[in-house]
Amino acid sequence: MFAVIRTGGKQYRVTPNAVLKVEKLEAEPGTTVTFTDVLAVGGDGGLTLGAPVVAGATVTATVIAQDRLDKVVVFKKRRRQNSRRRAGHRQHVTVLRVADIRAA
Repeated sequence: MFAVIRTGGKQYRVTPNAVLKVEKLEAEPGTTVTFTDVLAVGGDGGLTLGAPVVAGATVTATVIAQDRLDKVVVFKKRRRQNSRRRAGHRQHVTVLRVADIRAA
């Protein structure tokens, strides 16, 4: 069974026991998070698409950790101007383990 959920402006295809990194959520490690923005649910019975969400479908996940991704280097250069700027950025993410997918 799988589901497509929407969180943080992105869409993720999730399966039970899958570990995924999503945009930062305000939740402590060990707590349970429920997603109700389920766009599609698929399994042995076929595929159910939402318009825009599947009514009554939920995905439950457990927060494993609050983490940061690897550094992305932002380098800006203006040619022939002797102008360079280098900066780094590390995005905050929440690491989740999907516990359950419920279709209506």
